[in-house]
Amino acid sequence: MELKLDNTKTYAIALEGGGAKGAYEVGVWQALEEAGIKYNAVSGTSVGALNGAMMVMRDMEGAVRAWKDIRLSDVIDLEGDQEENLHKVLNGEVDLHDIQELIPQALDIIRNRGLDVAPLRAWVHEVADEKKIKESDVEFFVSTVSLTDKKGLEVKVNDLPEDEICDMLLASAYHPSFRLEKLGGKYYADGGFVDTLPLHVLVENGYKDIIAVRIPGHGIERRFRIPEDVNITLISTNSDLGGVLNFDAEQSRRNMLIGYLDAKRVLYGLYGEKYYIERTMSDREALLQLIDRADEGANLRRLCERELPRIARRLNVFGGDYYELFIAALEREAETLDIENMRILTDRELLEQVEKAKAAE
Repeated sequence: MELKLDNTKTYAIALEGGGAKGAYEVGVWQALEEAGIKYNAVSGTSVGALNGAMMVMRDMEGAVRAWKDIRLSDVIDLEGDQEENLHKVLNGEVDLHDIQELIPQALDIIRNRGLDVAPLRAWVHEVADEKKIKESDVEFFVSTVSLTDKKGLEVKVNDLPEDEICDMLLASAYHPSFRLEKLGGKYYADGGFVDTLPLHVLVENGYKDIIAVRIPGHGIERRFRIPEDVNITLISTNSDLGGVLNFDAEQSRRNMLIGYLDAKRVLYGLYGEKYYIERTMSDREALLQLIDRADEGANLRRLCERELPRIARRLNVFGGDYYELFIAALEREAETLDIENMRILTDRELLEQVEKAKAAE
């Protein structure tokens, strides 16, 4: 595969907030490292701030270790069967029998004015080495909201005293469901309330080549004019990454893999929406494949002038060449046949798997 991103440049990386979906960003990081992509600045909001701290420390091994076995109890202080019950709620698995047990637990959370995140505080102190962060050659910025001062903040973490760094990381990730507690003498809220994808702080500090890692979800994205000389490479997903509080080891491992593959899609120009497809076919070969899938007696002129445009509209393929239409049609078939999509395949390999699955039906 040919790398499409210039790895002779040095990039700044913006990490979006997204709670339990954050393992996705670690997968992206793995792919960037494999491709030899260099970075000298990171900005993060919420979980992006926590992952950003590990990127600034260049501690990928620690990041993978932190996410691959994560559980809800690593973030929120839960007792007895509370973790199992809350997990059911987050995954929509609650039935009538569960409701009677859940009501008193919910009332207890309300009485305590939110979820106790003492485990998250301990986790932040465990994974973040304040000295390494402060002395890193990577500039590090986080977004948060000071409830005490009633304003959004873009904080350069490297400039903070070491004993304030972990508090500021936690401040950026302080979800509204968490029990409100002072951090460094002030109250804070999740940075997603002011800038869920912190590009602004990177642009304001002069960075021209930026990789933005998006996580689907809610939050306010700060609007500003991006200068013409700033180049932003976007890495995002079409996959379901779960809920913002659904901290689950299996889901996190899957999200890391999705992030890795989505980054590979961008880095190497892979095709596909659901699948990760390396192109080996020419446009002519793709057209012949589309013709082969038509009725044997089909009029070729009618097929090319009417039927293929109709198929393109149905598959939401606008513009591009016959290859892109062929890939969209092939993906539709592969998905219908339940062919596994969590790896990179050439177009010919995916076509072969589709043909085998159809022959086996």
